[in-house]
Amino acid sequence: MTPTVELWHVPDCPLIDRVRATLHECLRHTGIEIPVHERQGAFPSPTLVINGIDVATGGPPSTGTCCRLDLPTHDQIHTALTATPRT
Repeated sequence: MTPTVELWHVPDCPLIDRVRATLHECLRHTGIEIPVHERQGAFPSPTLVINGIDVATGGPPSTGTCCRLDLPTHDQIHTALTATPRT
């Protein structure tokens, strides 16, 4: 199964580039070539969602607009990407 990856953010989020760069670094490192779907809107921003799970918290993504400072780490992203069996 190929992981689904979504990056949720509000317009002009000052932290989105940092999460985007870490995500793409992890994708390169793991050799996984998949699309990253970016969703811009009224979300906790930035939120990285892999297979429906918020990578930073390990739970379902929250709702409502807010600025997040708990950015997912390289290790959290790598673990979420590689924990998914690929076909």
